[in-house]
Amino acid sequence: MSKIPLIAVAGPTASGKTDLAIKIANYIGGEIVNADSMQIYKYMNIGTAKPTNEEREMAVHHLVDFLEPDEDFSVADYTELAHKVIADIDSRGKIAVMSGGTGLYINSVINDITFGEMDSDNELREKLQKIAEEKGGEYLLEMLADFDAESARRLHPNNIRRIIRAIEFYKLTGKPISEHQEETKLTESRYNSLMLCIDWNREALYDRINRRVDIMMDAGLVDEVKRLMDMGYTRELNSMKGIGYKEVMDYLDGRTSFSETVDIIKQSSRRYAKRQLTWFRRDERIHYVHADNAFSEAKTLIDEFLEK
Repeated sequence: MSKIPLIAVAGPTASGKTDLAIKIANYIGGEIVNADSMQIYKYMNIGTAKPTNEEREMAVHHLVDFLEPDEDFSVADYTELAHKVIADIDSRGKIAVMSGGTGLYINSVINDITFGEMDSDNELREKLQKIAEEKGGEYLLEMLADFDAESARRLHPNNIRRIIRAIEFYKLTGKPISEHQEETKLTESRYNSLMLCIDWNREALYDRINRRVDIMMDAGLVDEVKRLMDMGYTRELNSMKGIGYKEVMDYLDGRTSFSETVDIIKQSSRRYAKRQLTWFRRDERIHYVHADNAFSEAKTLIDEFLEK
């Protein structure tokens, strides 16, 4: 069976992925598949740097703006949807261009990771959720590290849902979820993929991040968060724990001043970008294109990729 061609534009926040992905999609007659775990949510436009209506008119976008902020959604759900969307794009003679900074989404699709069916233990989940509320994510990570050090090292303490899922997986199967994920990588992927990442000087990237936060605030991020809160969406939701949203909620609750809020969002965004860079640099398949010549370098790589 011939493999499905797939191009991925990965990289840290504010690196210019959307612009490059649109140019690539137009160049090859492709369609874009979102791989950002925050841009899936409705009503959350400014803080997620979601493609604008004008950008979506430049190229077809999939898996953007389709989920209610209080709906449960996992990487397994994303992977299943992405496979279907990419298969549909391929069936119409077009090439899918994944674009986003959520490395887990991109890897799970490109590596064709199978998550399998697994029973859930609601009682255990509730117990772990209560522990998280009382003692925090770091405490849960220490629990996880006792039997799955790899997952504990990789997961962020704020990602309570995935930490709980990793603990639950081990308790139900007797196997670390990281081991299961490595085993699934041994299965040959259905895709022939080209992975691209925009390479920025660290100082220049951080400057872009700072300027983007200022633009978001000017564009009305505070009003966007206030509307979400008025709609009943609370800080306990995974969607509302995204960078920009939780900090603005603190501001609206009177915990921080406006200037403090802006500074915290900038700092959190820079730290997130650093974690993203660390994630992507572990993948030797990624081709880096220089920020000042990204599309030209990407075209050369794409031409070589499609010739093969």
